[in-house]
Amino acid sequence: MTAGGPPVLVVTRLDDATADEVITELNRRQVPVARLDPGDFPTTVTAAAKFDSIGLEGFLATETRTVDLDSVRAVYWRRPTPYTADLAMSEQTARWAVAEARYGLGGILAALPGAHYLNHPWRNRDAEYKPAQLATAARCQLTVPPTLITNDPVHARTFAAEHGPVLYKALRETDYADTAGRALTVWIDDVTPGQIDDRIRHTAHLFQQRVAKTADIRLTAVGQRLFAVRIDGSPGVDWRRHYDQLTYTSITVPPEIANGVRAYLDAFGLVFGAFDFGLDLDGRWHFYECNPNGQWAWFPDPVTAPITAALADQLQHGGHP
Repeated sequence: MTAGGPPVLVVTRLDDATADEVITELNRRQVPVARLDPGDFPTTVTAAAKFDSIGLEGFLATETRTVDLDSVRAVYWRRPTPYTADLAMSEQTARWAVAEARYGLGGILAALPGAHYLNHPWRNRDAEYKPAQLATAARCQLTVPPTLITNDPVHARTFAAEHGPVLYKALRETDYADTAGRALTVWIDDVTPGQIDDRIRHTAHLFQQRVAKTADIRLTAVGQRLFAVRIDGSPGVDWRRHYDQLTYTSITVPPEIANGVRAYLDAFGLVFGAFDFGLDLDGRWHFYECNPNGQWAWFPDPVTAPITAALADQLQHGGHP
């Protein structure tokens, strides 16, 4: 795979429209691309990595590509499927095999010499924790709404009474399904003190003061480049439930927000981040969260095109201008 220079390794599942956009742009630029889903290991993925005093060498092979480990220019880490084991294995053996795959192949993919990661999987992992996000955003001088994470119903009811109106938010987007196997989503929603009972003792819950917002903002950061979109038209607190009613307007990022966002990325060692803000009546941006691997490809073409180009630039040039 020498034509067009060293390859870009895209680590993701088959059905990833966001990665598809970037791969199409890299193909247009004649940049070699290899796509790999660790969830296909070891069925259709083979790895061999040799480590010694000189460094790392070896290869990764899929059904259609073979990549030298020391020649990867960049890694686009998107949304791979979980590691799996042979169904014929016992439950205990399968757990062991999955762990070995995660720490073996996963460790190789995280140790490619000279590769520019967007983002490194361990940086993604560290940046997914909401408590760390909120604390880091505050240190970076971003405005953070009063937020409580607790499993104590008394503290939760007190917080909701003192800071109402209050929203409930899931701490992570975790796969969830009903008894028929249909995928479910835990939406952001209003909660009152009277709705909070002892059931919250079973796990951690996040409660946050609802911002008196006029619009939502999604800010997509790619290196030093920031792309902010104002989202209007949502009749509820969670705009993800109303895509058919939304309008999108590209807006300028205020200098203080740009400084805070870049400081936030630096704190976590991220190249990419999808930030969500609420815009209040006074024009202040309130930080909600940053998804280190967030989606953006649903935006209209005038919005997605520059984001696609910025990501392709990062991967093609290894993070250099």
